Amino acid sequence: MKIPPRLQPLLEDGLIDDVTRQLMSGKEAMVFVVLCGDEVRCAKVYKEANKRSFRQSVDYTEGRKTKNSRQARAMQKGSKYGRESQEAAWQSAEVDALYRLANAGVRVPTPYNFYEGVLLMELVTGNDGNAAPRLNDVQLSEETAREYHAFLIQQVIKMLLAGIVHGDLSEFNILVGSDGPVIIDLPQAVDAAGNNHAKDMLARDVKNLADYFGQFAPELLNTQYAKEIWALYERGDLKVDSPLTGRFAETNKAVDMQSVMREIKNAEFQEAARLVRLAEAKT
Repeated sequence: MKIPPRLQPLLEDGLIDDVTRQLMSGKEAMVFVVLCGDEVRCAKVYKEANKRSFRQSVDYTEGRKTKNSRQARAMQKGSKYGRESQEAAWQSAEVDALYRLANAGVRVPTPYNFYEGVLLMELVTGNDGNAAPRLNDVQLSEETAREYHAFLIQQVIKMLLAGIVHGDLSEFNILVGSDGPVIIDLPQAVDAAGNNHAKDMLARDVKNLADYFGQFAPELLNTQYAKEIWALYERGDLKVDSPLTGRFAETNKAVDMQSVMREIKNAEFQEAARLVRLAEAKT
């Protein structure tokens, strides 16, 4: 096939030897099957920001670190350099997440290189040796649905322990490889500790899994794994092999209003003292 312009630099620099075909075109990127020596891999070519349907919501980018203060200021102002920096950060977020998750034992495509806005990574294949189908294109038995759901809940836990929440996990970004489910599409991955929306995003990811697999195994629809996982995570008790029940008992303790008021008054006192010190420093 004709070499896409965005892949030409990789061909010229010997990172790929040929482009076989386009595999898919998604909301944020196009993926091509490429040859690297004797290996078949895939190349993810990120679309320019104005051509993507998936926007960089602040809910996702909150807590992400920038290289320097100049870059951060430019991104806030929305200058040309800032937009370019934001775009580069959006793309590198997936690369960073893939490497971190692969090292943590999460089943994601193995990343090989990131060059000129193109991510080279493992081509996940199915039992027939061809590119693996997405989960939503596979018909599951009740038993397999339970098996895949349990496996993916464990992957969610491994991701969280690695400090990452997928943020957009569903049957549309999970491949069914020859050795089971593989999680893909991570540019919107969020920092579990640095993003205030991480808990809600994890809950949505887990709900998406329950809703999908619940079509085949209805009992999964009533599970509460997200609350159980997050409670263990907040207490520092979450482990890869933590026994889970899928049930969670809500605590309905009455609010101690006296303690709350004491905290408010203490905060007011501290602020008043700070203002006094500030005034004294000026005199």
